[in-house]
Amino acid sequence: MSDQKGAPSRIRTEVHGRILKIIIDNPAKKNSFTPAMMAEMSNAITMLDSNDDYWAGVVCAEGADFTSGLDMPKFFGPKAERIDISPSNIDAFALKGRCRKPIVTAVQGIVYTIGIEMMLAGDIVIAASDSRFCQMEAKRGIAPLGGAHFRFLTRAGWGDAMYHLFLCDEFDAKRAHAIGLVQEVVNPGSQIDRAMELAQTIVKNAPLGIQVTKQAALKYIQAAERNAIDYIPKIKDRVLGSEDMMEGIQSFIERRPAVFRGK
Repeated sequence: MSDQKGAPSRIRTEVHGRILKIIIDNPAKKNSFTPAMMAEMSNAITMLDSNDDYWAGVVCAEGADFTSGLDMPKFFGPKAERIDISPSNIDAFALKGRCRKPIVTAVQGIVYTIGIEMMLAGDIVIAASDSRFCQMEAKRGIAPLGGAHFRFLTRAGWGDAMYHLFLCDEFDAKRAHAIGLVQEVVNPGSQIDRAMELAQTIVKNAPLGIQVTKQAALKYIQAAERNAIDYIPKIKDRVLGSEDMMEGIQSFIERRPAVFRGK
């Protein structure tokens, strides 16, 4: 796979029997996401959803970190890049539809911002004990736009969700497990093997039974999720292009604390 400019793909896939393994492969940049990688991730999730040969997916990452989040200058500001994602695709955050197949996500090291949102767009999370989580968008003058504003809440409950969304603090795998963001904590280096082991167990079951179980569970929260997703454009209108957002990006580039004004 290559992106639209001919550069090597940073999201690659492997087929392991009935399992589609989706691998984030940009370790030299802490697996930070570019717009092209977002499109590639969308393509991979959509392939998992649409191909009846695949009964489960595993999302994981090369290197020491799952992802440090967005490559900010490539998404916001004068050097922003734009790559269109097909309207029929499922996006990386499952805001436009949700993959009907079960997804097990394996994380390690830095799991920031979109890393949390992508793992919450799946179903089961296996974390290496060295994982460090942070939903820090408000530190950059923006806000979570990939589903954390409601999926963090449904997994962790109001108090724990707001604790971390408001503090923008870093917390460890033990804490993530305690509040329900993570289902198992394992030794570093074994998280992908464990995720694959769980996926192998899942695909031994009847695929239609698993898929309708997921769909039935989603029905329970679908209306609330739809309302939360529909509110995202208003969040964008509020923060994107604000003075605080520009200050947040500039402070990130200059590696200094941001000075926000609430404008």
